[in-house]
Amino acid sequence: MEKRLFTSECVTNGHPDKVADTISDAILDACLAQDPGSRVACETMVTTNFCVICGEITTKAVVDYEAVAREAIRTIGYTYENDGFHADTCEVICRIHTQSADIALGTNDEVGGAGDQGMMFGGACNETPELMPMPVALARALSNRLTDCIHSNDLLRADGKTQVSVEYDENGKVIGIDTVVVSVMHSADFEMEELRRYVREGVIAPVLAAYGFDINDVAHIYINPTGNFVIGGPNGDTGLTGRKIIVDTYGGYFSHGGGAFSGKDHTKVDRSAAYMARYMAKNLVAAGLADKVQVQLAYAIGVAQPVSVRVESYGTGKISDEAMTALLRKHCDMTPGGIIRKLQLRNPIYQPTAMKGHFGAGNQTWEQTDLAEVLKADAGI
Repeated sequence: MEKRLFTSECVTNGHPDKVADTISDAILDACLAQDPGSRVACETMVTTNFCVICGEITTKAVVDYEAVAREAIRTIGYTYENDGFHADTCEVICRIHTQSADIALGTNDEVGGAGDQGMMFGGACNETPELMPMPVALARALSNRLTDCIHSNDLLRADGKTQVSVEYDENGKVIGIDTVVVSVMHSADFEMEELRRYVREGVIAPVLAAYGFDINDVAHIYINPTGNFVIGGPNGDTGLTGRKIIVDTYGGYFSHGGGAFSGKDHTKVDRSAAYMARYMAKNLVAAGLADKVQVQLAYAIGVAQPVSVRVESYGTGKISDEAMTALLRKHCDMTPGGIIRKLQLRNPIYQPTAMKGHFGAGNQTWEQTDLAEVLKADAGI
């Protein structure tokens, strides 16, 4: 019988698209640090020794956008002279203007309407301690471990990718790991076989062990399968804000509404409602009401209440999907203003999400399970 595999990927914060995400979120944080009411929609493009920052920003903050961008690039690790992209020498161009007055009409009061129409998804399942799908949890953990190694080993560079294929049984339970792929940019002085040994022993083995797997049980491991990866980062590929939306969410395991996160302030439901959907899904699973849950929210621009709320538990629910939806409506304020207050989204908290992950990778407010006992009690479970 053919294996039942599901594959997810992740990238390090030195991947060109993640460099762009990190700069956009660093600028958002810089604005919010001075003015929590800032309205920010910041887009970044990076290529060989060149960075363009554009978008709509309305703020009372006084921010040197170029300086913020250079510091973000420096933090990522682009400080090597021969990498073709350097924090101190890359050209930075800024083209920023204020938010459209028409868009602002719907988001100016405390309750606030949604800043745009659209649908957002959040998901959770009990495959991992962080209640994330196993494939994306492993890919994210490998990526973050690789990033840590990059900052401690002068022969590694910031750009990298990971990918994990997980095998499931016919009931959807994790059996094991079929394939792990890791590619990392490196100095020309790092001999390939030594690099592969380093990544296998220092990155893959400890991450798999932390999730209860033995590296020796993995059928296929590919480390820099094409060989040298010396030319990389923005010098190898152009990076744009918002191009890693599946990496940023659930690795394709749950649905995606299509909206990106980085560079967008708390009034943009593309971001805030996706965080709220994750919070609600995670609390339903943490409450034991289902083993696997997807929550969908949908909004109309300028309208505060969501136009639809849907829970899908894929047959794993201890109560009906409709009952779980009713519980969320009862206990969660899903207006943009309510989400902002509950999740404390006016704070400068966003750059780490671009660098380390939005879901399952940190101590963000939307990762808390403080509602689980309330939901469980109300459901009578």
